[in-house]
Amino acid sequence: MLKGLEINEVLLQEVLFNKDRRIDTQFWTEKIYYNPKLNYERIGNCLENAQYGISISMNEEEKGYPIYRMNEIHNMLCDLEVSKSADIDLNELKTFKLNNKDVLFNRTNSFEWVGRTGIYYKNELDNRDYVFASYLVRFIPNQKIILPEYLTTFLNTKYGIIDIKRRARQSINQTNVNPEEVKEIKIPLLRLELQKSISNNFEKAHKSLIISQQKYAEAETLLLETLGLQDFEPSTEAVNVKFFKSSFISTGRLDAEYYQPKYDSIEAKFNEFKRIRLGNLVEYPISSGVTPKAGGDDYTDAFDGIPFIRAVDLQNGQVNPNNFNYIKSPIHDNLLKRTKLKQNDVLFSIAGTVGRTAIFQHKFEANINQAVAILRFEETLVNRMYLVAFFNSKIGKLFVSKYSRQGLQTNLNLNEVADLSIPIIEKEIQEKIASLIKESFAVKAKGEQLLEVAKRAVEIAIEENEKNAMTFINQNS
Repeated sequence: MLKGLEINEVLLQEVLFNKDRRIDTQFWTEKIYYNPKLNYERIGNCLENAQYGISISMNEEEKGYPIYRMNEIHNMLCDLEVSKSADIDLNELKTFKLNNKDVLFNRTNSFEWVGRTGIYYKNELDNRDYVFASYLVRFIPNQKIILPEYLTTFLNTKYGIIDIKRRARQSINQTNVNPEEVKEIKIPLLRLELQKSISNNFEKAHKSLIISQQKYAEAETLLLETLGLQDFEPSTEAVNVKFFKSSFISTGRLDAEYYQPKYDSIEAKFNEFKRIRLGNLVEYPISSGVTPKAGGDDYTDAFDGIPFIRAVDLQNGQVNPNNFNYIKSPIHDNLLKRTKLKQNDVLFSIAGTVGRTAIFQHKFEANINQAVAILRFEETLVNRMYLVAFFNSKIGKLFVSKYSRQGLQTNLNLNEVADLSIPIIEKEIQEKIASLIKESFAVKAKGEQLLEVAKRAVEIAIEENEKNAMTFINQNS
């Protein structure tokens, strides 16, 4: 028998009975486990409504209403902040406005992203209305049957993911899951008592996320106050006169953006402090990885591979492990041996969203692609968390944008990263900033653990029974 060969014999009448008349092998060969002691129902029969999001051009100038995209759903929760807005009228707002506990499902993108599901909670500290983009689908459950948190959890369990992925239709550039297919997935109707315990974990996790955000905001506020930039408003002047000697001759830059007046104000404030080049801070050469050819033999799966960190994995000061790509060990040990990561390395994105900074706190082996650089140093002058806070702050982002080169993709080369000169504030204040960020990370991690407990409880209910699931969630929440 050939290893990995999957065969399943299907009657023609089964194919014809299938709503979409699927004939692809993945759909019919993937084994779906159903617990015979549980009652199952089609998800479609448990919904009050399912709706596509709005298709519209988006902006980063905060014109209109903030809009969720698929990359703003993490760990089964919608992020508290989004980066794009949609300039729509009140009638469109009425149609696409998100309501508390709406479930958002990512119906199209790459195979790894499709099926990502999260719940939207209205943030009591944010009175803005939010909408959602067309590649997301809103599911509104009938809460007499299934709670929104339970639907979200089930679709994120290994059982939900398998059923979603087998229904995914793959093309050259993207994968799609029709929401009508999602409605055909069978969900176990767990007791409402267990569903409410799952809901409680979600609500606690959401509150943890808010507290985490507040702690991080305190750290950034302290940073900006120390730099004297807490009320900084960038100059809107578009013209700045520079002599050739003080411009190109000394900087090598001819791009107009580099000489905008708003950057002069920031540099003047920074010059009130001792400054250090990143190249003089690190004791290991600033290095970036190499990206093997997409779809090549250098990649593998999580079971056999080494995490391969991209710029998109650097999120809110941390390395998010939820969507790693994986490379084979020989690539890690040979081609990319110079960029093997160590715990507490600071990672800095040099392409795309330039300047995104995170600390690698994990203990497992990992490597980076060509869009990420390693900053490895002892904390004699600079606390790692201070560096993370600085570059992720609004001032740090603006500072980096001065040096970034525009093109098909915004970028910095490694020499330009080394030349970035940051202000050094008092060590005591650096440590206070670091302490607040560590608190932020710890609270967030506690919330994420509650969500993992909820997910595992659902899997236990499917694999064993609801009583064991209830015991597990009560003991671990």
